[in-house]
Amino acid sequence: MALRLFEGKDHAAAYLQYRVSPHELICRIMDYMETKMPKQFDLAVDVGCGSGQGTILLAPYFTKVVGTDVSPAQLKMAVANSIPPNVSYRQCSAEELPFASGGVDLVTAMTAAHWFDRQKFLLEADRVLRPGGCLALLSYSMDMELEYGDVSNALNDICKEFYAALLPYRNPYLGSSSVKIYLDMFDSCPYPDKEWNECLRVKRITPLNGYIGMVETFSSFQILQQKDPVEAERLSNEARNKLMSAMKVSSPDAEVTVVVKYFYWLACKP
Repeated sequence: MALRLFEGKDHAAAYLQYRVSPHELICRIMDYMETKMPKQFDLAVDVGCGSGQGTILLAPYFTKVVGTDVSPAQLKMAVANSIPPNVSYRQCSAEELPFASGGVDLVTAMTAAHWFDRQKFLLEADRVLRPGGCLALLSYSMDMELEYGDVSNALNDICKEFYAALLPYRNPYLGSSSVKIYLDMFDSCPYPDKEWNECLRVKRITPLNGYIGMVETFSSFQILQQKDPVEAERLSNEARNKLMSAMKVSSPDAEVTVVVKYFYWLACKP
């Protein structure tokens, strides 16, 4: 069973504003692909593309890139964003992709596959991939870190408190560990040519409010916000104020370095 989440207009806008665009991982994917097939790549499909930050990063490498998502709000946000001429979007589920069998060079899902019906998605990805085509699944763990001068450890203690407060609201479909979900999918992928990678640390400089906004896009925070919006706001404000105090700044626009810990796996269809 797949889950449908993140379909509201406000959440789609937050995704576009705060989620990290993982260009470092796109480079890793393309390096892998170039060792497996000729460098003329025709079609990439980004499944569960959300507001399209990752989708557009594929544009320089493929003749055509299609982002798919179940959410009209997410796709509307993606289309409203500046997109290259070879990128388009389709509304569909991850388990029923509107592509011919054996016609896709790359199927990827960026921070989305944990919500899919995972076995059905893997079968569907196998159907649309051409021989020699690649499957690339990536995500990141919730325990992002902050770097700021000599108070980084203090900031990360506050971040851990923030994450711990959200843990009771973690969706049970995800189990206790997102990494385990992706490892299980990796293990169940029948392709002999595959590789697991953990963890790639991606750093971004962002206002402190940008970090808070990113955490607020997490499903656990969204569930809390739906159940108790007052408590969700209190928790965010408390984390923000504690971080500002530790940083000795008066504005949440002060910049910090956010460290996002990605894990990903790549496989080539025989």
